Amino acid sequence: MLWAAACTPAPPTEGTAPALVALSHWALQFTPRVARVEEAVLLELRASLRLFGGGAALRARIAAEALELGAHALSWGAPTGLAALALARAGHPGGEDEPEGGPALLCALLDGLPLHTLSAVRPHGEVLLRTGCRTLGALRQLPRGGISRRFGAEVLQALDQAYGLRPEAWCWETLPEVFHVGVELPWRVEQAPALAQAARRLLLALCGWLAARQGGATALALRWAHDAMRSRAAGPGGELPVRTAEPTRDLDVLHRLLSEHLHRVVLAAPVGALSLELLAWQPLAACSGGLLPETQAPGEPLGRVLERLSARLGPERVRRPLLLADHRPEWMQRWLGVQEPPPRGALPPAPVASLPQPGFVLAQPLRLATKADRPLYQGPLQLLAGPHRIEGGWWQRLGGEEGAQESSGHVQRDYWLAWSAHAGLLWIFQTRLADEETAWYLHGCFA
Repeated sequence: MLWAAACTPAPPTEGTAPALVALSHWALQFTPRVARVEEAVLLELRASLRLFGGGAALRARIAAEALELGAHALSWGAPTGLAALALARAGHPGGEDEPEGGPALLCALLDGLPLHTLSAVRPHGEVLLRTGCRTLGALRQLPRGGISRRFGAEVLQALDQAYGLRPEAWCWETLPEVFHVGVELPWRVEQAPALAQAARRLLLALCGWLAARQGGATALALRWAHDAMRSRAAGPGGELPVRTAEPTRDLDVLHRLLSEHLHRVVLAAPVGALSLELLAWQPLAACSGGLLPETQAPGEPLGRVLERLSARLGPERVRRPLLLADHRPEWMQRWLGVQEPPPRGALPPAPVASLPQPGFVLAQPLRLATKADRPLYQGPLQLLAGPHRIEGGWWQRLGGEEGAQESSGHVQRDYWLAWSAHAGLLWIFQTRLADEETAWYLHGCFA
């Protein structure tokens, strides 16, 4: 077996340290066999070496990301879990990989470690120091019967398991159903953009949770707790919900998007703690690799660009057009926000033989005057082609102003191409509704 251990700066006294929770969630992306022991996270990595490109590549990635999550020391390459834990507590980096002659080299490494590196020996450290026993190697030289009678069988069991003489049994971590991790800030933060660096650690743990689930985040919430010395008007804290245009577990994308949102937030009081909760996620299909390398790297998707602009400028200032399967010109397209879900029928209508469509359409049709049943617009209009009837919308109910009754979206129109000596080619229609008189309207013009 190939074991790695990542330790936080100090063992937790009460509860579970946030950094250890983040490490545990993040470690699950590398291997399904993860165990938490006091202030450390143990990973069994033999089955994951090939998946991540070999031992050297996996070690470099774990070292970089574990230290960013708050790990204090990392040990690699021990053949047992307790050996990796003892080496990490002693600050020993371990070997590059599991050695061929494991027992001899393992004994040489562990014999020189201090007593506090094994949890079972730590309570008896002062007594052993007074007897002149300072290392694990010196402890192994003592009579086993005396150790068992004086300190208990747990000390001998821990020694044998660390040296590979007895099998180990661990309570393996299972992936939680929900992701909710918090962290206490080392100092009070007064500006919202400064929270982005602390939130990156939480996002890294979130990406590990999503990688283990093979999913991507679509909605998350960053919450902060104000300092205890805040004013009453500030409240206990705040919350920033963030939605993504498409499922993703890319750390850089999520961190950049969260940073853009934080630049538009004003804190009511200094912040002392942060928490991140995943609100919604979707399964994310893995990209299939090609036999030949790509000649050109793909650019950033349009959805991510619009998402970043919406976070920077505001959702009301970035809109995207959407075609709808509707024959009525007013409802053929709709402008949506970047994160607004499309409505039903969001499909382009099938092409049909009809009159040419104008390049400019009025937001509201302009009613035209008539003379001798002929429409007028800067003079008499000459009808060139038509009619083309558009009918539909009887199923749609339109809400009016307060106190007004709902109206129907049903229209029945005959569209014509008309020529004006002053305005050029126009797009007009004549209403054919039974509940009102026939009228002519200008709806668009051609360039």
